Amino acid sequence: MATLEYPAALRYSRDHEWAAGTDGDGAARVGITAFAQDSLGDVVFVEAPAVGDSVTAGEQCGEVESTKSVSDLISPVTGTVVEVNESLGDSPEVINSDPYGEGWIFTVSLEGDGALGDLLDSAAYADFVANEVA
Repeated sequence: MATLEYPAALRYSRDHEWAAGTDGDGAARVGITAFAQDSLGDVVFVEAPAVGDSVTAGEQCGEVESTKSVSDLISPVTGTVVEVNESLGDSPEVINSDPYGEGWIFTVSLEGDGALGDLLDSAAYADFVANEVA
């Protein structure tokens, strides 16, 4: 398996999603990790939650379909969806090439304090992945 990156600025769930705070505005951008996209293979379709939908940490909020399988998209945070990456409709494969950049899936206006604090940092997530695939 190729060496996968887990940027230190992001927080990670055990369901293989990432979240990043957006400029202190109480929102977080969400996507799937390099490990998730590598495991899925070529992503061909993304079903994201809609703007205005409420999402709950640890609960399904969409799907990511690849040439190999369909996986649930599990929200790493709780809040209301305020933006969806519409470009994934035409180019879902960008998740494979840039999972932490242009491959983001949706943005959530967070509920409560410290929502990102409940997630793993990059080192803890890397250890989790190493133990999961061992």
